[in-house]
Amino acid sequence: MSTEPETTEEAGPGTPDTRGTREGDADAGTEGRTESGAAEGAEDGVAAEGAEGAAAEDEGATDESATEGAEGSEGAEGAVGEGAVAAGELSEAEAELAAQRIERERIERRKAEKRGPIASGTKLSGKAADLLAAVRAVESGEKPVATVFTEPAPAPRRPAPEPVRRPQPAPAAVPPGAPAPETVDAVRRVLAEGGAPDALAPQVAAVLGEGAGTVLREDPWQLLRVGGVRPEQADGFARALLGPDCGPDDARRGRALTVWLLEQAAVAGHTALELPTLTAALGRQGVPDPDAAVQDALAEGEALVFQDALEEPGAPAPQDTDEEQERPVRVLVGLERYALAEESLADGLARLANSVPEQAGQAWETVTAGLSGGAAELARAVAGHGLVLHTGGEAARAEPAALLGAARAAGLRAYAACHTPNGRGRLTAYLAASSERQGEATGRPGTAPVEPGAAPAQPGDGHSARPAGDPGAAQGVVTVPGLLAGVEGPGRDADGALEVDLLIVLDAPQLDVESAAMLVESLPDGARLVLSGDPGVLWSAGPGRVFADLLAAGVCPQTVSRVPDPGPLGELVSGIGVGELNQVAAPGKEIVIVPVRDAGEAVHRTVQLVADSVPRAIGVPAGQTVVITPGHGGAAGTRALNSALKERLNPGPGRFGGFDPGDRIVYSPAPGRTVPGVVVKADTDGLHLSCAGAPVVVPRERVEGSVRHGWALTAHQAVGARWPAAVVVLPGDAPQALSRPWVYTAFGRAERHLSVVHGVEQALPKAVAEVPAKPRTTRLATLLRTQAPAS
Repeated sequence: MSTEPETTEEAGPGTPDTRGTREGDADAGTEGRTESGAAEGAEDGVAAEGAEGAAAEDEGATDESATEGAEGSEGAEGAVGEGAVAAGELSEAEAELAAQRIERERIERRKAEKRGPIASGTKLSGKAADLLAAVRAVESGEKPVATVFTEPAPAPRRPAPEPVRRPQPAPAAVPPGAPAPETVDAVRRVLAEGGAPDALAPQVAAVLGEGAGTVLREDPWQLLRVGGVRPEQADGFARALLGPDCGPDDARRGRALTVWLLEQAAVAGHTALELPTLTAALGRQGVPDPDAAVQDALAEGEALVFQDALEEPGAPAPQDTDEEQERPVRVLVGLERYALAEESLADGLARLANSVPEQAGQAWETVTAGLSGGAAELARAVAGHGLVLHTGGEAARAEPAALLGAARAAGLRAYAACHTPNGRGRLTAYLAASSERQGEATGRPGTAPVEPGAAPAQPGDGHSARPAGDPGAAQGVVTVPGLLAGVEGPGRDADGALEVDLLIVLDAPQLDVESAAMLVESLPDGARLVLSGDPGVLWSAGPGRVFADLLAAGVCPQTVSRVPDPGPLGELVSGIGVGELNQVAAPGKEIVIVPVRDAGEAVHRTVQLVADSVPRAIGVPAGQTVVITPGHGGAAGTRALNSALKERLNPGPGRFGGFDPGDRIVYSPAPGRTVPGVVVKADTDGLHLSCAGAPVVVPRERVEGSVRHGWALTAHQAVGARWPAAVVVLPGDAPQALSRPWVYTAFGRAERHLSVVHGVEQALPKAVAEVPAKPRTTRLATLLRTQAPAS
């Protein structure tokens, strides 16, 4: 099946009909020109009378020429006919004079008619005639202007390709509110002097604050604080401003590049960099004295330095003695923002682990008594400890779901937070299934447990931003962003702490240090925290690896679920988790391998699978199938795949920044966060989206940077969610991006069916067996070991 668009187009109004006579061709061409001119006039906002007059003049001029030619022809034919009749009575000269006299009379009569009044619009047709009728309807008062003159729909065209966006670091925190206009103007003047785009002025003013123009003039390398600006661009800007005073050994350049490299490291997931790594990177940027540059940045307070003790395998624990023992250390440099978040997170986790009383209380005895299996084991661990880790695959979510239901039934203020709306919906389904099983066991209808006396959550009351009928809201299921924003979940007490006894955070590997620190700081003393997730998936988009560091530190109880993921897909993903890519029997076509030779064929087969094969053979519609590919660029990246899928599944002109109503999208409200949705409409307010059932309006100026087409995603964008069917695309240029966590995450997004568009040959099993997760430099595990005793 070809994915090329249809090229046959039907002739629209005004298209000449080449099957007619020459006279018909002339009339059709005139009509087409008239309609086209009137339509363009209406679209460009030309006054109705002007459009009518232009159309009438054009029609009249064409008609006059055609009429003269036709009448001249008729006159000649008449003269010949009359001459033939009178051939026997008149001489040849007399016949000629008579013919000339008749022709002059007809010309005079025609001129007299031309000098008379002309009924305008009598020969108009199509859009021109409609426009004339609209003008007369308004003049007569029959219809108001607003109901008549509407913008005509544009002609369909091929969808605009998704704009190429380069990966950018997370922008620095900016103060609330827009910068003052005079500040922006001052920055714009400095940018113009240095040859930089003046479009950067609002961003520079927001980042540098009041007096940004002066700061930028004195230190041109401060331009690197704006996301997307590269060192070579900042160097060119500095040379234009400073002239001969600009050099690679400038201390301002060294400080700015140190901060920029630390920001780039945060984008890659590091909360800090080892000093030798940082100085080597500065040397590659042409800094003559990297050590001096780092020391200068530390002296100015733009970075912090740490000395963390290294744990040697098999070494005895340090003893409390009066003599100082020399221990190996590593020197780390990091930005204050992430360093403080990591230290605050470690303090909060240690506080929770040490604040639970020894006696669990009657409520927790009730909770543990009502559960069995893995859920009971998890409940016993939570009853005696303030911090518990729970690991397992998708099926293991049933255990924290059972714990949540039992805790709420016992009267505890228990809530569960998921990373994505999709995960929230899946947990709600597990709660419903658990409630039904409890109803069958007790002989009573299964109902969702709620807090005694609690009213249904309403938008804006501090409990949930979702409709009151949402079952997840009544059962205490929220999202992490909604909980942190205060629009979902429990209220807060006078000290700002969440009013909870138990908080279960699922999809815990997706927590970065900043969001995790905010969560932990919001929990009161005595509250219990359960972090649950699959350790095999990709880590968070933001800096840090909170869940992995906690597992490595061993400072709290860890429970491992023994519930395997079912079916062929569960067997395949479980093998990948231990480094084995096994051949799995799939009698129901749960797993299909589609070999391809190149990227072009990969795109073609992907579109064919999503639009035709999977709906027909598996019964999963295209709207419930996700495409996952390693990156955004390349011949088979998300941009190329989204363009091809849009053309097939929702073709349109892309009237608003390349988007049309019905387009599947992903919206990034903040760096590192993506929310799937659908385009609803676009107007002067911006692009209207529906994300997880909630309306979202993206301002026009933010559409390009925060909204992408969403038929095809990267594995990082898809983590935390699952779809009935997934098509994983592995083009020939993908091997460098493949790793065991990537394959585990991508293949694990499918619930019923997985198609693998395979073009990497032996690189796939090699990545599963030999390429682990890319390491991240963090401090959390070391901080935890010094603050919390090993469990």
